[in-house]
Amino acid sequence: MKKICLFILALLAITPKTFSQKNNKDFFPDGTKIPNWFLDATKINPSDLGKFYSVTDYGALKDSSIVQTAAIQKTIDEAYRNGGGVIVIPKGTFMSGALFFRPNTHLHVTEGAILKGSDNINDYPKMPSRIEGQSIEYFTALVNAYGINGFTITGKGTIDGNGLKYWEAFWQRRKENPKCTNLEVSRPRLVFIWKCDNVQVQDVKLHNSGFWTSHYYQCNNVKLLDLHIFSPHAPVKAPSTDAIDIDVCTNMLIKGCYMAVNDDAIALKGGKGPWADKDASNGGNENIIIENCDFGFCHGALTSGSEAIHNKNILVRNCTVNNAVRLLWLKMRPDTPQKYEYITVENITGYAKSMIYVKPWTQFFDLKGRKDAPVSYCDNITMRNIDIKCDVFYDMAVTDRDKLTNFTFENLKIEAKNDAMDKSIIKGLKLKNVVVNNKVIK
Repeated sequence: MKKICLFILALLAITPKTFSQKNNKDFFPDGTKIPNWFLDATKINPSDLGKFYSVTDYGALKDSSIVQTAAIQKTIDEAYRNGGGVIVIPKGTFMSGALFFRPNTHLHVTEGAILKGSDNINDYPKMPSRIEGQSIEYFTALVNAYGINGFTITGKGTIDGNGLKYWEAFWQRRKENPKCTNLEVSRPRLVFIWKCDNVQVQDVKLHNSGFWTSHYYQCNNVKLLDLHIFSPHAPVKAPSTDAIDIDVCTNMLIKGCYMAVNDDAIALKGGKGPWADKDASNGGNENIIIENCDFGFCHGALTSGSEAIHNKNILVRNCTVNNAVRLLWLKMRPDTPQKYEYITVENITGYAKSMIYVKPWTQFFDLKGRKDAPVSYCDNITMRNIDIKCDVFYDMAVTDRDKLTNFTFENLKIEAKNDAMDKSIIKGLKLKNVVVNNKVIK
């Protein structure tokens, strides 16, 4: 009987989800209690948000071949003048350029409806904006919300960026100049939400963005629920179509989403450059929970950087990865001071080329005259209850300007083509029941 009990305990020790679901589900990685706000994934009923304003009542036609920005914006403005309401995209395809939502206005994309972005960049005027860790003038997105607390996007329809023309232009430019930057080719994002609190985006499909798919900057209390975010990586690659870019935000819940894009699925951003931490427009991301999500092809399921200065209390749990290039990617940018701390990835199954990837990211490196390169830190990084196949288990190589401390690998069951592990890279490495290719790593 004693042998049977010991055998059962041994099985439990290598089964993903045992430890964290039982003991840690109520706490952020730094040990603080998760507020009840994160536990409430109740869907918003758009009928509770005010009067419905169908775009077809204000001149929009069910004609997918014409750009109808004016009619759709007229609908938004009319709702605003009347105290607010819900702008409804009915069944059918409606093409538009940049739309600007107003206080107390919301977007509802009906099932079977497509809000389709124009592929003419002139339909997206330049305005003060935020892109790639810089506060600059840039092209507006298809859906824009600035300073609108309580903004929502609902419905089971599709917001489609119609991005093929932009993708082809980017690859043509990259062919002409392999070192060209993202900003050298004019491309709009799909959704840009800036300085908005208490935001909820639910159920919609966000497809084929010309550039980043959804970007949240300086927002608090954002819930993204059951979204389907997609841009292709074949036959034409959709460059830089990050599914969700989190940029100087606090309190975000990303739950039940599917993400497959030709770049990072979830990217934590916040600023770049040798003095990025001194710029008031930059900042950190804190208290981010990503759970019950499914990752298709992506460069990184969770990526910290490449424009990030401080990320804290980031929790990824109960997710599957299918063909992610990296499960966790910590981009160590040598021209930017960085601190990535209290990041936990747990209860994960599937396949990723690299389980964890920590290396210098030197593309577009620029110290801008600073004599001493800044130091970057990763501290209290935990990966546990993970059962995946991968090509490389421990994909790490750092410089003397990168300080890695207090990493914990716990209850890992990994099948890897490359199982090499240089433990000296990390100070304070803890290994608890780590099994790689059926061998216990100690």
